[in-house]
Amino acid sequence: MNNRDDFLANIARRLGRNVCHTPQPMPEFTPNYARTRLTELDFQQQYDAFVEVAAGVMLAPCELTSAANAGALALRLCDQYGHAPVIVSGDRRLAELGITSLLRDQCQATIWDSHAGEEHLRAAEQAKIGVVYAEYGLTESGSVVLFSSPEQGPAISLLPESSIFVLRKSTLLPRVAQLAQRLHLEALRGQTMPYCINIIGGPSSTADIELIKVVGVHGPINACYLIIDD
Repeated sequence: MNNRDDFLANIARRLGRNVCHTPQPMPEFTPNYARTRLTELDFQQQYDAFVEVAAGVMLAPCELTSAANAGALALRLCDQYGHAPVIVSGDRRLAELGITSLLRDQCQATIWDSHAGEEHLRAAEQAKIGVVYAEYGLTESGSVVLFSSPEQGPAISLLPESSIFVLRKSTLLPRVAQLAQRLHLEALRGQTMPYCINIIGGPSSTADIELIKVVGVHGPINACYLIIDD
């Protein structure tokens, strides 16, 4: 211990500093970009930035529609990506938007049911299109946040060739820091957290080899955000 103190004292003298055995407190970061980045934008600017990043960088085109026309738009997008087979999340919010029933009638869509087990996993594997409901959108990364549940297994958005993410415009957040704050508050209120949270930005891709971006490496080759203007 004495040798250590002498050693540190010698270093402090050489550096022209006083010997200090207690770490100095961390300085306050100003500005704190982790919490404040993009928060200066008004809501429309935030939405515009989200669309720009999603479509321009993440290769996920955005389609804005009203709740009343959500089903028709979902059907048009399914036609664009191959029409069928389709698998749709069992989330009641998709049913309330009229998406579930329309795709079931027009595309013979399978409605995800966790009790079906391997049968619906195979359906997701063979589907051309998966339709899921996103909880939040993140402006900075152009990503959507998915909560896994018995009604919405991860296979629906990961296994089909194309994924359609239904997102309410009002749920856009600046970045992942605000998402963490939301989840923390919900946990404090006693709400049960999902067993899996996925943050997805467009179709699967990688640029590991010579920084050349290749799409569709380990998941869907197409992704689209169907945004409800609320």
